[in-house]
Amino acid sequence: MTSRPAAAQHLRALARLRRVRDRIDREHAQPLDVEALARGAHMSAGHLSREFRLAYGESPYSYLMTRRIERAMALLRRGDLSVTEVCFAVGCSSLGTFSSRFAELVGMPPSTYRRRAALAPAGMPPCVAKQVDRPVRNREARAAPPHVV
Repeated sequence: MTSRPAAAQHLRALARLRRVRDRIDREHAQPLDVEALARGAHMSAGHLSREFRLAYGESPYSYLMTRRIERAMALLRRGDLSVTEVCFAVGCSSLGTFSSRFAELVGMPPSTYRRRAALAPAGMPPCVAKQVDRPVRNREARAAPPHVV
């Protein structure tokens, strides 16, 4: 049976991890790295990565990149920015890394996604488009049926 002090410590650790996740959600377009996130949570980078993965099923970096790709998808659906502008707007500093990660999560390069989004039915509410086009992480991709566009 877990003692009260141990349970309280566990809850404090989860609260710190939630604050890290909330910071990523809030500041995804800012230059963030695991070391900076760990410093803010008063943890080592390795400890933060291990604990974050245990709590949320993925590393802090993977979570950050997924948030950036989700935002990029919304900007690309708008259609008024180039892929390069979107890359930098969401906080990525390398177009190559952005494009590779985008293709990995979405299943197509950002330029193809932008062209297909322009052909999407007009009037689809953004909340529906976001849910339909949600990025799929590697572990989910194996179980998910093929995406039909």
